[in-house]
Amino acid sequence: MELLTTNNVWMMVCTALVFFMHLGFSLLEVGLTRQKNAINILFKNVFIICAGLLTYAIIGFNLMYPGSFIAGFIPDYFFDLFGLSAPVADGALDLAYNEGYTYWTDFLFQGMFAATAATIVSGAVAERIKLGSFMLFSVIYITIVYPIVGSWKWGGGFLDGLGFYDFAGSTLVHSVGGWAALIAIYLLGARLGKFGKDGQSHAIPGHNIPLATAGVFILWLGWFGFNGGSVLSADPSLTSITLVTTCLAAAAGGISAFVVSTIAYKNYDLTMFLNGILGGLVGITAGADLMSPLDAVLIGLVAGGVIVLGVALVEKLKLDDPVGAVAVHLACGIWGTLAVGIFGSMAGFNQLLIQLAGVGIIGAFCCITAFGILSIIKATMGLRMEEKEETEGLDAHEHGMDAYAEFGTVQER
Repeated sequence: MELLTTNNVWMMVCTALVFFMHLGFSLLEVGLTRQKNAINILFKNVFIICAGLLTYAIIGFNLMYPGSFIAGFIPDYFFDLFGLSAPVADGALDLAYNEGYTYWTDFLFQGMFAATAATIVSGAVAERIKLGSFMLFSVIYITIVYPIVGSWKWGGGFLDGLGFYDFAGSTLVHSVGGWAALIAIYLLGARLGKFGKDGQSHAIPGHNIPLATAGVFILWLGWFGFNGGSVLSADPSLTSITLVTTCLAAAAGGISAFVVSTIAYKNYDLTMFLNGILGGLVGITAGADLMSPLDAVLIGLVAGGVIVLGVALVEKLKLDDPVGAVAVHLACGIWGTLAVGIFGSMAGFNQLLIQLAGVGIIGAFCCITAFGILSIIKATMGLRMEEKEETEGLDAHEHGMDAYAEFGTVQER
């Protein structure tokens, strides 16, 4: 019982840290976009965590880990009305998974991961998507798509049987969000003024880089829970090495992105530095428990270069990603997943092929489902704001509020 208590407390602390990451995502997205859309971005992030937890409780958790979680909060008489026997939530009575953590802690920890996948999309589509359309897409994606993909590995599905490995979600969380982000920005189109008639990309600076920097440090801190909690116990040795590899990859990713971008663009770009840190974190997430410190540094160094090249490729394809979500979460998610077959204790050509197959299968499924959902929404509700509303800002038109009201309205400035 003492071991169970220790492990469960650690898992709850990690759950709180992953929850805290949503503040980091919010600040990062707000800081890298314009002031006139700050309220809109914050609203989306608040909605994701609230709606995501509810829908994951009712449907998502049962899809991902087939069982009867729904029995935990629906009264028995609802089942009696239809002559059904009320299900018993698996593990809810003894509350323990092999002395690791309780059933309810498992749900809450996994629910935080589910919401993260939708938050990734939020930043990529910032400043031009209709709020209602985004909310509908997020609910469907968290409720159905993410849990189905998760069940293939973490729920004991066919990818798990194949030997596919993803410790904390480089693919199962980050690239699931990254593929959806890629499809969404393709269907939405670029923000007004992003690409001129000459075809050249024009920078649209974020309005508060200090906020974005704070967001990245919060995310780095939250990753202690994201990866540390994925050990699923408070095992001292495994938890410690996981946190060490996580931090070393983040640091190496930041340094690599800063150096490569400085060589390429002849300036010290803080936003590249910040995204390099995130790229290193995403890259190590698939195999943080398998890597040596040196492996982690090498994975982070490559991830930093992937960030710079990924951002450049997105721009070259005339896709508009205000926060670099595709480069960070999709490109580095793919890299981190493949790195499991290159570095660490599972390295080998066969494992690399398995990892590549997993990336391809999940990528195809996410692209098809995201395209289908978004296309239906686009044909019915519409995806993009009107030109006037986008020009004047989503805060004024969808919220009737200003993020910095004490300094006057956006229109007054």
